[in-house]
Amino acid sequence: MSRSPSLPERPHRDIDPDLPDDERFEALRGHYTELVDVNAQLEEQLEDTDERREDLRERVDPVERENETLKSSSLYIASVEDVVGDGEVVVKQHGNNQEVLTEVSPRIAERVEAGDRVAVNDSFSIQSILDTETDARAQAMEITDRPAVSYEDIGGIDDQIREVREAVEQPLTQPERFEEVGIDPPSGVLLHGPPGTGKTMLAKAVANQTDATFIKMAGSELVRKFIGEGSRLVRDLFELAREREPAIIFIDEIDAVATTRTESKTSGDAEVQRTMMQLLSEMDGFEARGEIRIIAATNRFDMLDRAILRPGRFDRLIEVPEPDRDGREQILKIHTRGMNIADGVDFADLADETGGYSGAEIESLATEAGMFAIRHDRDEVHHEDFVDAFDKIETGDSSDVISSAGYFYQ
Repeated sequence: MSRSPSLPERPHRDIDPDLPDDERFEALRGHYTELVDVNAQLEEQLEDTDERREDLRERVDPVERENETLKSSSLYIASVEDVVGDGEVVVKQHGNNQEVLTEVSPRIAERVEAGDRVAVNDSFSIQSILDTETDARAQAMEITDRPAVSYEDIGGIDDQIREVREAVEQPLTQPERFEEVGIDPPSGVLLHGPPGTGKTMLAKAVANQTDATFIKMAGSELVRKFIGEGSRLVRDLFELAREREPAIIFIDEIDAVATTRTESKTSGDAEVQRTMMQLLSEMDGFEARGEIRIIAATNRFDMLDRAILRPGRFDRLIEVPEPDRDGREQILKIHTRGMNIADGVDFADLADETGGYSGAEIESLATEAGMFAIRHDRDEVHHEDFVDAFDKIETGDSSDVISSAGYFYQ
């Protein structure tokens, strides 16, 4: 630590009163000059002291804040699950989903309601009520523009379209029909099948046919790095759906968060399981099922946990298989509606040749056939263009095959 500078010695001079006036005046002048010099030194030292004080204050302030933080107890975010009465509530801490019955101080008891976000200490005592907050990432998943996809754009899965419309569209557009029969509509629909068969496209077509808010999310987006983030995002997504009802929540790649639970102790697996438990809890918590519908899709049905497949969560398990021969012909006609097709194109023959193709692969085939027509400087697509495109894909020489048009089929 630097030592404070010593103060300058204060000048002191005894002036003989018997001196002549001119000598006394000179003596006083000299004494005054010494006093001015000492004052200048004191002012300089005062400026240095002020600078050191400001420097020390800048160093002390962070230390004081850190000290206050260390002395105060940590607070955790929780949700009020139920108000029991007599100053007691049930709170659930975010992250570990632990539920605790705790007392509430009189200053807060009258303002606490079920569903409130609160801050609790290590003893689960409520310290304050937090403002309602919706994760910005959840808000970003709301699709404001209606998807430009209709059922006429989907081919080869007529039975699946009918089942989805019964389970999702009709409860939103005709809820009175279920009330008349006296049943609750299916709580959720799970679409499963190989990639490229039209699961995502089917969900978008449902959203197009209703006035419901369409919220699209990928299961991989729920896998977060920090503990509790995935669970919170799930809560906020369903809260957003309640605020925007009628609403459709579409969860693509649900296998990312709903795989069969294991005994793994890694933090990553534990966080994924916590997120899945939150998802299950939100699905069980629906009351107005006619206003909020859930659609999920997966390519890995075999990986899903049995808990998410039980009735009451996904009541309709709809397989979306690869199209059969008639379906492939229908898909070919759909994806060539906007193309200039020559009269000699035989879609029935092409449907026979494309056995095992998905809807996305057939769309890619049509696009590649159009590229062959352009390559031969023609404005019509001939049957041989489709044959050349088929041969190119089958031989694996598809480095320049334009397949981006198949993004709807997932």
